Amino acid sequence: MKLKGIPEGAPIVIPRLFCRDPLAELEFCTAALGAVESVRRPGADGSIAHAVVLFGSAMVMIESEWPQATNRAPAPDGTTPVAIYLYVSDVDQVVDRAVAAGARVLSPPTDQFWGDRTAWLLDPAGHVWTLASRVEETTEEERQARLAYSVHDGRVPEGRDRGGAARTP
Repeated sequence: MKLKGIPEGAPIVIPRLFCRDPLAELEFCTAALGAVESVRRPGADGSIAHAVVLFGSAMVMIESEWPQATNRAPAPDGTTPVAIYLYVSDVDQVVDRAVAAGARVLSPPTDQFWGDRTAWLLDPAGHVWTLASRVEETTEEERQARLAYSVHDGRVPEGRDRGGAARTP
């Protein structure tokens, strides 16, 4: 039997979160963000070396720092080049749970021009999460108009109304 290069049912892209305390990250993801634990593997000392959590059909790996790997856990101050964008059913509710589980709010829940309500969090391990809930369906034209409006700091761009829509003559 010929093997497939991509395992059956595996997503093409799988984020890996490197952590100083993988168990704490696993507990945060399940308790605060609603992830479901799928895999847990111990290291030589019995602590978690690798875990997999599922957010619906999306998979995230939680890893211990490996001496032979160059990847390290993020700095606790949130300086990281990566943020994970996670859709949830109620952003405000999940932010409350995350804060109760030790997360710090970097940006409170805010309605965005593209139709999502988003919040940015720093989890206890130093990973940055953008939590989002769709609150309005928008067209690409509406998003472009709203972006132009917001880029102009609330000044009405030429040819647009206050809502960012094109003015008709």
